[in-house]
Amino acid sequence: MTKRYWNINLEEMMEAGVHFGHGTRKWNPRMAPYISAKRKGIHITNLTRTARFLSEACDLLFDAASGGKHFLIVGTKKKAADSVASAAIRARCHYVNKKWLGGMSTNWSTTETRLQNFRDLRAEQKAGKIDRLPKRDAAMLKRQLSTLQTYLGGIKYMTGLPDIVIIVDQQEDYTALRECVILGIPTICLIDTNSDPDLADISIPANDDAIASIRLILNKLVFAICEGRSSYIRNR
Repeated sequence: MTKRYWNINLEEMMEAGVHFGHGTRKWNPRMAPYISAKRKGIHITNLTRTARFLSEACDLLFDAASGGKHFLIVGTKKKAADSVASAAIRARCHYVNKKWLGGMSTNWSTTETRLQNFRDLRAEQKAGKIDRLPKRDAAMLKRQLSTLQTYLGGIKYMTGLPDIVIIVDQQEDYTALRECVILGIPTICLIDTNSDPDLADISIPANDDAIASIRLILNKLVFAICEGRSSYIRNR
């Protein structure tokens, strides 16, 4: 994996509050190597280590994108939902930003069936077939379509399991992380001071509660994906 320069600036991370962790009583002792200080009852993350692992993650994503790999971004925390969707769309990644349905990856055949049903309903709606049905039937199908859009809208073009999964909040999306571990899918995960740094393939110590922090980390990661995709296109 070739190392590259990703313009990861410590001052920029401080301004985004990346270094703020949880209260000192709410922490995982395994995070000790990633914590640099305590301040006013909260742990402060060592941003030098954040920069190191963020850079490693960017290198991995660039190389994977250069090889035409596919990515999934998972972040179902309400405050992160818009940032996850925006970042994923910008980098042409799949995403889940509402709820991780248990077995979404480990029971992929069921997910495929749901996705096909979703695509069929979208096609029927686009063709105007649903509107020609009796009102009660049309209303039922529209509710079903709305539900599928909420939970599967970000993965509607997925045709197989992703090559790499980016997870915004380990605590919130632990089920997604565990499924990736079971299937051997490489993961990149933001970890706050209450997380376990040993679960993901690359863990990035960062504030996973502040929108500015989440957005900054995601922007760096998807920039690496975009650069990798450009390299892939040039070399085809």
